[in-house]
Amino acid sequence: MSSVVEVFGLLLAGAGAVFFTAGTVGLIRFPDVRSRLHALTKADNLGLGLVLAGVAMLMGSLTAAGVLLLTWVLALAAASVSARVLGAVEADNIEPGRLEQDGADAAPEEAADG
Repeated sequence: MSSVVEVFGLLLAGAGAVFFTAGTVGLIRFPDVRSRLHALTKADNLGLGLVLAGVAMLMGSLTAAGVLLLTWVLALAAASVSARVLGAVEADNIEPGRLEQDGADAAPEEAADG
């Protein structure tokens, strides 16, 4: 029975590593800060949860599982606060007229001019 638990714990940790990798790729490849934050917080929080669940299974201790669960909950709280702060900072740094340059408001202005 212990070998099944070990294999399942390793599978969970491996799946967590895949999510960490996906979050890192999203951080590098996505174009704007909000998309990067979304990819990073979602993928990394799920990846951390899976890794910690796998480690808890491999350790086989209920006390260790409780500490790892507390670690994950605190990391979730820290990620949400930091993403909120970074998103607010990015929103304050948007230049006036930037949306018009990107073409988001081009249609209403052209209709008013014509």
